[in-house]
Amino acid sequence: MIGRAAVSLVAGLSLLLSACGGGGGAGSSNASVGGAGGAATLAAPAAEALTTGDVQQILAQAITQAQADGQPAVISVVDRVGNVLALFRMTGAPATAHIADAPNGSDIQLQGLNVPAEASAIAKAITGAYLSSGGNAFSTRTASEIVQPQFPPEPGTVGLGSGPLFGVQFSQLPCSDLSQRFGAAGAAALIGPKRSPLGLSADPGGFPLYKNGVVVGGIGVEADGQYSYDSNVQATNLVTDERIALAGTVGYDAPAAILASTIYAAGVQLIYSDVATNQLTALGGANYATAAAQGTLEALTGYTAGAIIAGSTYGSEASGIRPATGGEFATAGAFVLSDGAGNNRYPARAGTDGADVASPLTASEVQTILTQAYAVMSEARAAIRNPISSPAQVSISVVDTHGVPLGLVRGPDAPIFGIDVSLQKARTAAFNSNASAAADLLANPGPTAALPGPKVASFVAAVRAFLKDPAALTGRYAFTDRAGGDLSRPTFPDGTVGSPNGPFSVPAAQFNPFATGLQAALILDNLAAHLAYVTGAAATDTPQRCTTSPDVVPGQNRVQNGIQIFPGSVPIYRGGTLVGGLGVSGDGVGQDDMISFLGLNNAGQQTGTIGNAPVGIRADQIVVPLSNGNSAHLDYVLCPQSPFINSNAQNVCQGL
Repeated sequence: MIGRAAVSLVAGLSLLLSACGGGGGAGSSNASVGGAGGAATLAAPAAEALTTGDVQQILAQAITQAQADGQPAVISVVDRVGNVLALFRMTGAPATAHIADAPNGSDIQLQGLNVPAEASAIAKAITGAYLSSGGNAFSTRTASEIVQPQFPPEPGTVGLGSGPLFGVQFSQLPCSDLSQRFGAAGAAALIGPKRSPLGLSADPGGFPLYKNGVVVGGIGVEADGQYSYDSNVQATNLVTDERIALAGTVGYDAPAAILASTIYAAGVQLIYSDVATNQLTALGGANYATAAAQGTLEALTGYTAGAIIAGSTYGSEASGIRPATGGEFATAGAFVLSDGAGNNRYPARAGTDGADVASPLTASEVQTILTQAYAVMSEARAAIRNPISSPAQVSISVVDTHGVPLGLVRGPDAPIFGIDVSLQKARTAAFNSNASAAADLLANPGPTAALPGPKVASFVAAVRAFLKDPAALTGRYAFTDRAGGDLSRPTFPDGTVGSPNGPFSVPAAQFNPFATGLQAALILDNLAAHLAYVTGAAATDTPQRCTTSPDVVPGQNRVQNGIQIFPGSVPIYRGGTLVGGLGVSGDGVGQDDMISFLGLNNAGQQTGTIGNAPVGIRADQIVVPLSNGNSAHLDYVLCPQSPFINSNAQNVCQGL
């Protein structure tokens, strides 16, 4: 049995929360911090992929377990970059999965909806694959633990802050302009990363799949007809979906040394599974020829043609994620996204926002930002990877003030989820810091679908009343995702008992991972349109834009793949002028914060032209009055203690 969540006296890999930050903006005389020794060369994972025979065996084992449990299931297998390799429906499996209702029974946003069981199974499989790497294996139960408003989720304990990846479930969305689509032009060769029909999943029943210690995909199962989350980690929950999915991983299971249960976040032991392999039925005789009689392979519009296919080899051109060439990125070992024809999808380029910004980012400045952030990453001690003192591996994105991607680079073994999330974070920091933020939200008509809950525009009045600032969201302050995240929690300050919700959230009594407030409101129309397309109720799919906010230029708004509300971003300034955003994702939130903050600081030292926001306009200068007569500051960045592998430096963000 995998160990329960518990506070550990040994920090292990938990370097997430210790605070440091503040200091000067562009033009500061401070020296570069971190990255000064040059980026370490990080090894790429070995070339491994799921064959059609592997997929058949995984299905056979899951089907055999489902038969033994008397619980017909929908089973999905994906590769590491999210291509659906098989979708199998057992006879009698549920047609839909019910999204968990609101705690107070008053459903809003996605709460209480019924979604296709196939969408649930694919989302779980993608989550297992995307959250995992060669240094960590996370399941959807792990995801459940780290996305909830209380970490760890323990109903009997009060005063706990939210999970470190709070809000990540609204990433990898089917409307994302970054995520590739099945059947689209250029997608025939299994180009990734692919989208998920429901974003990332917090419902137990999804695991990563490994071959020879290399993550090669994921399996997801929907059998109980419930799409929910584990609200009490103190209790063991023997969920049918988890049993069936775990059976599929036998022979393709993650190395024991990197399971979530060996990793600690803020001293809390994470959870991998409530089921152990010795609790499963005998699977030695499982074979696909026999198991296939229990149902049929399914086609699903937008995801699979209904056949079993082999997975792509991560790191190959055909996978859509490959090593950078020397001409694309100077640091050896770095990876980029590719279109399958040899072209880097997001090479460093100049800002497109010259109509709004007097001096947009140049291609050289973007390249310097990416290089400096990558160097800090390579020296940073990872928070979620084993063995201890491994270097962090993340995805790094730069955008201009229009939200247009200007460059993207990643560590060779960084988790896949961080690609879309790093772009979300960069866009969110640039958006919330923009003079047009309030106007964009006020002009957004959504959600217009027949879903209860607040309108996007209502959050402008909410934040202005909360901050007692009638000019909030008009560019007066620079917002990181940590600062915006403070305002997105169901209690403010985060984890306080009996306090009101932040203005971007919904009240705690109504909150669960399917109703987060502004973050969900922005994408609901597009998600509803996509599910209508998948089920055949609509002839066209959602466009590759996740919000109905106004375009800044035709076909482009500032938050094209949605927003993110957990830390790891900074807005980019030239003097006192906003020129873009930098987003980082894939490790602990403190590491993500530090890599973005120090990476931009160091880029400023290199160029002398760009840098972090001037101290006086950073969001941590905002004082929020509380109902009890006290007040609280927002956070800007919080950097880890002892953050570097080869240095004893402390307080590395202090004074910058």
